[in-house]
Amino acid sequence: MRATAQRVLAWQSIDSGRLLLMAVAGLLIVIALARTVAVGVTDLNVAVAFGVFIASGELLRLALPGGREEAPIGMSAALAYALVLHIARSPGQPPLVGASAPQVVTVTAVAMAVGALPHVVAGRRAGLTGMLARLLSVAFVAFAFRPLTHHGILTSPWPVAFAAMAILVAAGWLIETVIVAVIRADDLRARYAVMVRDELRAQWRLGLAVGVSAIVIVFGAPVLGIAELAVFAPPLLVIQWAFRRYAGIRATYLQTIRALAQVTEVGGYVESGHSRRVSKLAVAVGRELGMPEPDLLDLEFAALMHDIGQLSLVEPIPGGATLLLGAQDARRIAQFGADVIRQTGQLDSVAEIVRCQWQPARGYGTTEPPLASRVIKAANAFDDMVHGSSDRDRVASALERLRAGAESDSGSWDEYDASVVAALATVTDRLPVSRLLARASRRRLKGARRRAGRPCASEPKASRARASRRAPAPPGRRSEATRPGGALKGARRRAGRGVCCPACRTPF
Repeated sequence: MRATAQRVLAWQSIDSGRLLLMAVAGLLIVIALARTVAVGVTDLNVAVAFGVFIASGELLRLALPGGREEAPIGMSAALAYALVLHIARSPGQPPLVGASAPQVVTVTAVAMAVGALPHVVAGRRAGLTGMLARLLSVAFVAFAFRPLTHHGILTSPWPVAFAAMAILVAAGWLIETVIVAVIRADDLRARYAVMVRDELRAQWRLGLAVGVSAIVIVFGAPVLGIAELAVFAPPLLVIQWAFRRYAGIRATYLQTIRALAQVTEVGGYVESGHSRRVSKLAVAVGRELGMPEPDLLDLEFAALMHDIGQLSLVEPIPGGATLLLGAQDARRIAQFGADVIRQTGQLDSVAEIVRCQWQPARGYGTTEPPLASRVIKAANAFDDMVHGSSDRDRVASALERLRAGAESDSGSWDEYDASVVAALATVTDRLPVSRLLARASRRRLKGARRRAGRPCASEPKASRARASRRAPAPPGRRSEATRPGGALKGARRRAGRGVCCPACRTPF
């Protein structure tokens, strides 16, 4: 019963945009499959070769910054299969003719499913949204391409055929990008126009490589035949390896900054989790304000390291709450933190954000602090007052204090930006403060259950069995971690929640 209820809740949590995408793609697959079965598969060897290429591309997906996943190799093969007209055969034999649009959709859908199967077996997410967006893009190119062949456009000189293919590929890439952007905007509660712009900026290089590769494969097929897939595979692998290295370097960069941000927590200058909470909250507010993704990345870095200037203090501030400091002390801490960050040589924009975080919303004189600085100032003050609590009265009181600081009578020395405070109120109202760190809270709670001998009900049976066999705490040690139920109570207080995790819904 519990598993059934979880499946029902999972389907109810799917947004309407993703459901619409699934419905349209599912209907397209059913129609294409029925048509292909009725007519029969033409050139089975070619279909299998392209299908293997597409499945391999899905298996070797590329994880990009921002939680994106792409399959450039598989997408290149799918677009080439949709655009190819003639495929050379052995000498003396007539060339093969390209497949129909329904067959292209069928082969692509089956190959994508086969390529995604190992990810599902390994416990990784299937990436269904991305696959369906890519499938609709390929379907558009395939169905739009066939009428052009009947009008003789593609039998014209090669520049005309190349231009027609380039336009179709670009339109297909744009369809995929817009679909993914709309789904991500719903997931992240971001503005659609901003998310579409960010997706275009993040994907155009990879989209250009995919489109050029597909067109080159199409033009090489009448000469090299199906063997050209093996010829073009190494260059595509090199391109994917380069993008993978870039994504890995960026991920390592972010992890290094997160580790650096914990120095103030380890040293006892701020309470544990403060920098992470401020970072999550600031990014959510920045996204609500429509900040583009590059600015959000700088905002995240600056929010993680906004308290690093406290290392210059001889005595830590009680609770690390810079909200209680005067202007001169806050300015000195911000300046020291900016100097430390600027010494990296790569984060000058982040250092400027940290340097200006102490200033009022309207700045001093004619200089106004950056929007990211105003966001961090409000998010930091909010967390200093709330401390990660989900108590609605406490959250409402903190927001009232921020609104009071943003609506001074003089209007010239407003401490906080009114638009930032309004966005902060929207974010906290839509997503409770305790859920801004839901994943970290779940990990802490599950760890506490394992240490206390009460495993989470959502964990695999093998893990629960190992946790139940865990040796009891030695006698005489009655700390929070070893008292019966002590670790659970401590984790509950820290997370501010009354259940183990959303997966099992098991109360303490």
